[in-house]
Amino acid sequence: MLRRLVAGVIALLVVSACAMEDSLDEVHEGMSQAELEGVMGAPDSFVRRGDYSGLEYKNRLISGWSWDRTDYSFIFKNDRLAEWGAGQVRQGTQRNNVQSLILLPM
Repeated sequence: MLRRLVAGVIALLVVSACAMEDSLDEVHEGMSQAELEGVMGAPDSFVRRGDYSGLEYKNRLISGWSWDRTDYSFIFKNDRLAEWGAGQVRQGTQRNNVQSLILLPM
């Protein structure tokens, strides 16, 4: 019984760690904010400047095969996804040096 419980917990951890990597495969240019949130979940922060808005997902695991973390930023123009990407990779379990997304009008 204990072996099944331990195996189940390990399987759950592996699947949940792969979730961010798999979610990014579904992201594409032109998505609405609602579509992105359906794939990625609720963002950690939001900012709007004129026709531009941005969502951030902070301190997320990069993949199921390492403990490295990063912040993911998504920039929308006229409510459609225009750009996205990862920030600086923090190796191991470090949780400091989290930066913020700032939108500047061009």
